[in-house]
Amino acid sequence: MIKVVRGNPTPEELAAALAVVRARAAAASAVPPGAPTPRDSWSDPSRIAARGVPRPGPVSWTRTYWPG
Repeated sequence: MIKVVRGNPTPEELAAALAVVRARAAAASAVPPGAPTPRDSWSDPSRIAARGVPRPGPVSWTRTYWPG
C-alpha cells in the first residue's frame, strides 16, 4: 500500500512514482534468492594457473607457486 503523506500529487505524478517503485521491485525479484554471485576476476585461481607449467630445471620447484 502506498500512502501520500505530504502534498497533492496529480494522477500523472502518482502513476510515474508507482511505475518507478514497481520497476525496482521487479528488478529486485529478477535475481532468485540464493543465486551465486559472480566472482571477481582478482580472486579467480585460474588467472594464476593460466600461465602454464614452469620449465624443468634445477630450481623449477621454486617457481611452482609464485607466478611470473
